[in-house]
Amino acid sequence: MTPIDYARHMVELARRAGAEQCDVYVRAYDESEVTVRLGETEKLVEAGSKSLGLRVINGGRTAVCSTADLREESLARLAKETVELALISAPDEYAGLPSADDLARPGGDSLQLYDERLGSLTTDEKVRMAKACEAAAFGVDARITNSEGATVSTRSGEVALANSLGFAASYPATAIALMVEVMADDADGKKRNDYWFSSERSMHRLLAPEEVGRIAAKRALAQLGAAKVPTRQVPVVFEPMMAVRLLGDLAACATGGALYRGATFLAGRTGTALAAPLVTIVDDPLEPGRGGSRPFDGEGVASRRTALVEDGIFKAFLFDSYTARRMGSRTTGAAARGVESLPSPAPSNLILQPGSTPPDEIVGSVKDGFFVTAVMGQGFNPSTGDFSRGAAGFWIQDGKLAFPVSEVNISGRLGDMLAGVDAVGDDLTWFGGMAAPTVRVGQMMVSGL
Repeated sequence: MTPIDYARHMVELARRAGAEQCDVYVRAYDESEVTVRLGETEKLVEAGSKSLGLRVINGGRTAVCSTADLREESLARLAKETVELALISAPDEYAGLPSADDLARPGGDSLQLYDERLGSLTTDEKVRMAKACEAAAFGVDARITNSEGATVSTRSGEVALANSLGFAASYPATAIALMVEVMADDADGKKRNDYWFSSERSMHRLLAPEEVGRIAAKRALAQLGAAKVPTRQVPVVFEPMMAVRLLGDLAACATGGALYRGATFLAGRTGTALAAPLVTIVDDPLEPGRGGSRPFDGEGVASRRTALVEDGIFKAFLFDSYTARRMGSRTTGAAARGVESLPSPAPSNLILQPGSTPPDEIVGSVKDGFFVTAVMGQGFNPSTGDFSRGAAGFWIQDGKLAFPVSEVNISGRLGDMLAGVDAVGDDLTWFGGMAAPTVRVGQMMVSGL
């Protein structure tokens, strides 16, 4: 049977076992991972998996069970056990499937989520890609002396969902990622390491292995001779990959789950100014060919674009059906799902919309400041917005990247940082399911010596 056949059949079994409401999530994937280190194949993994998760809701009592054993007797047992488990669960008045009006309609999927070429990519070809990536990094400069390895990973398969409201749909999906991390020798004997990666749905968008390797090497080399700087307040420029990290912090605050738990500084901020007018942030699962794109969410709700921040105004949280009911709102089609877990709201493709300023101009107008290329640690509190992380990058003097900087800390409050954005670049860059351009915050505390 196909994944959607399994999903439909499992719904029938659950209804027969006494489920009032239920949905079934099925994932079927072939996956591979190849790692090359110092020119030799270090790891080679190929695996296929098919698994199924059943959610049963009876009188507001919810249970989730999963299995990778798809034999008929196992599925029948799963249905019975999940219904029984729901009976002893605590009732929740907000539990339930989405409204039928919110469910996706069949057809119309033109999201370019599947690349047939990935299915025909041989193991030897993946090994050659990884070797070419690592070799290109070593070829940049003799000071690149070691490697953590280059890895090529692929995934190809199908996602299916069916529920007791009559919804049943599936979509094929592929993914490929290439990553390498290398080390450079500093004059004082210190190792400076950095990495680069490319992650896409399809081969044609993937950066060439040689380009990934060269970027990783140049980033490691750029850190040689890194110095500390005195503590001061200065403009801070975030390269696109670091701006994406800020988006991730915001996402942790902008979900219905964080809202109803009281774990977000954004509570009560809807419709108010949060960021500078230059800032627009959207969650868009309908971006063709992107890592977070999907025709429907983990509950079968039709995917749609949601503006979180528009021209600086905080517009909306991301909701699944459960958190929407709790907060008296409507689902935004943001339910994420695994076979072993309940749906919960999460971003799909989170995008900080680009501006019109070239990144060179953003840096060029800074007399004294910090250009961030790396952040470390987990120093962010979604409840308060407090932000404090170790960082590395370059000191800006008279509009130029003057020298590399390490072992500093940048701190502030995320709300103040967003409100302080005074430049947004035109260099929108994608990293999997997130995208951002270069961004400058007018003033932040940089703590060093």
